Order: sequence, then C-alpha cells, then structure tokens
Amino acid sequence: MKNSVSSIKNKIIKKYTERYKSVDENPKINKSTNINVLLNRVKLDQKKESRKKLIFTAATSLGVVLFGVLIF
Repeated sequence: MKNSVSSIKNKIIKKYTERYKSVDENPKINKSTNINVLLNRVKLDQKKESRKKLIFTAATSLGVVLFGVLIF
C-alpha cells in the first residue's frame, strides 16, 4: 500500500516538473505568434473603437438636443 501511494505521488510530481521543464527549455515555442492573428486583432480593435466613438457622439448629440428642447 505504501509503495503504491508513493508511486502515485511520484507520477504526479513528475508530471508537473516535466511540464515546467518543457516551458523553460523551449522558450521560443511559447513566444512565437502569428502576425496575421495580431493584425486581425488590431483591425477588430479599431472597429470597436470607431463604433464606441460613433455611439458616444450620437448619445451626446441626442442629449444636447433633448436638453435644448426641454429648456426652450
């Protein structure tokens, strides 16, 4: 019983240490990125920003118009 518990413990420890060794030994694998993914992300971020600006401008204009109608 004691031997099986220690073997399971060793397997678990080995699994985690191997995972971190592979990350440390091969830093280029984890740091490489695809330029197309980055460019697509930039395009999507620009679209989101332009939509936010348009919505903010429309909401501000509507607020000014409603404020003007209520005052005058």
